[in-house]
Amino acid sequence: MTLPQTMTLIDITQPGAPDVLQPRQAPVPTVDAGDVLIRVYAAGVNRPDVLQRAGQYPMKPGMNPIPGLEVAGEVVAVGAGVSDFVVGDKVCALTNGGGYAQYCAVPASQALPIPEGLDWVQAAAIPETFFTVWANLFEMGGARKGQRALIHGGTSGIGTTALMLCREFGIEAFATAGSEEKCSVVRNLGAEAINYRDQDFARVIAEKTSGHGVDVVLDIMGGSYLNGNVAALALEGRLVMLGFLGGAIAKDVDLLAIMAKRAIVTGSLLRSRTREEKAVIARQLREHVWPVLVAGRCLPMIDKVYALEDASLAHARMEAGDHVGKIVLRVD
Repeated sequence: MTLPQTMTLIDITQPGAPDVLQPRQAPVPTVDAGDVLIRVYAAGVNRPDVLQRAGQYPMKPGMNPIPGLEVAGEVVAVGAGVSDFVVGDKVCALTNGGGYAQYCAVPASQALPIPEGLDWVQAAAIPETFFTVWANLFEMGGARKGQRALIHGGTSGIGTTALMLCREFGIEAFATAGSEEKCSVVRNLGAEAINYRDQDFARVIAEKTSGHGVDVVLDIMGGSYLNGNVAALALEGRLVMLGFLGGAIAKDVDLLAIMAKRAIVTGSLLRSRTREEKAVIARQLREHVWPVLVAGRCLPMIDKVYALEDASLAHARMEAGDHVGKIVLRVD
């Protein structure tokens, strides 16, 4: 297959507001051993992209400065040692950055075949959220059938994915949202909705569970919610933090409450995990979740689709907080 020498990508020209995202031309990436090169047709937009653009994401040396953590497209080249994919395969993939582009090289171990029946946009909305939810809610958080979970931000991409998988695997879910419209979405996904604007989520959970609490909390808020999250936990419950929209520093932490409940407080960043760790998550998804997607269940909820060149509009929508489900870029 003959490939072009250059492509269009979206560059972060400097840290700042959405308008710092600008298209530019750049060489098509080379494909290294163990990688596949994907002609991208759609790319998911995620909160870490927004944080990176604003200069608030902890970028380590060697991380790809081009945003975009998930893509869907066609394999156009394979590196040495790759046996799972061939040119022409339709895949979705968790990237290590670089997804806002016409071409993206990713480790083959982070790519998965697109479930039959899904289009490019749906497929691009899967990797980042499903990798994140599986690794944090089910692996680190240990959520299992018959348990209870609290999901903050229930109508976000992470939230809707978590709620669908809770319903699929028999986990009783609660979720916070900020309007009656969003609470209705939460209820339609099979969870108990809590409007955080006029309800105390810890108190609601105590009432609904007869004081037992939830076994796992999946949190995107961070510091401002820490004490409330611990209060909502059951004995030996697990609090898994994914974000810090409510602050990266927790003040006046009630350590006695953590000790009394023998609570586990942890968290993770998906992007900084090793290639080997991400490969393990991919294998677990293929085993446990891919059959569900193939059957047409737990498909990602799509909020809005923008052209690649309109990435700034996509970021502005995410920052406004009005979206329900995933925002996706279409790549021509």
